[in-house]
Amino acid sequence: DLFPAVEPILPDLQEDGIVVWVLGAGPYPPGVVALQEALDAASEELAPEDVWRPQDMGDTCLYIFTSGTTGLPKAARVSHLKSILCLSFYELVGACSRDVVYLALPLYHMAGSLLGIAGCIGIGATCVLKEKFSASQFWDDCRAEGVTVFQYIGELCRYLVNQPQRPGERQHGLRLAVGSGLRPDVWQSFLQRFGAVRIVETYGMTEGNVTLFNYTG
Repeated sequence: DLFPAVEPILPDLQEDGIVVWVLGAGPYPPGVVALQEALDAASEELAPEDVWRPQDMGDTCLYIFTSGTTGLPKAARVSHLKSILCLSFYELVGACSRDVVYLALPLYHMAGSLLGIAGCIGIGATCVLKEKFSASQFWDDCRAEGVTVFQYIGELCRYLVNQPQRPGERQHGLRLAVGSGLRPDVWQSFLQRFGAVRIVETYGMTEGNVTLFNYTG
């Protein structure tokens, strides 16, 4: 779907040695790698471990979009080691394999993909993916899916607090909310209105080496 936006600058990209991969049937211009064909042709047998195991855990595992805390928006390098550390995120905040995690964050950011998706894989929890966050549907979703853990950014909690009060908004199974950027006034309002939900505020950066956790509330 995004290829038409890239196609006009394709010659410049190829001149700079940048390879363009596309998922979809095509056809595509020469030099563009159609991933679907490669996927269809690939064997379902797992390659030997020495082929896919990284030589150095500090090597680049992937590039992920960061919105510019340390400058302009850019693709930030994430190592294999940092990716693996993200598997323990939910364990660090008190979640477990019995939890159902509600995730409505964009997956092109580290919070949604590596902490959210990889974090669920790390503890074997169920992940409920919402394509777009909806404050009006949130508590209905929580009840319908049996949600116990919510990963937020600060604004999402403010959106919930700013919703008109509705019957049954304290009747839910949510026990833990974890994320970044929750203001103290919103924190207080959230607890007063929606009940005894444990909140663990965290702070980290895609390019940073240190993460902070507010365990005490």
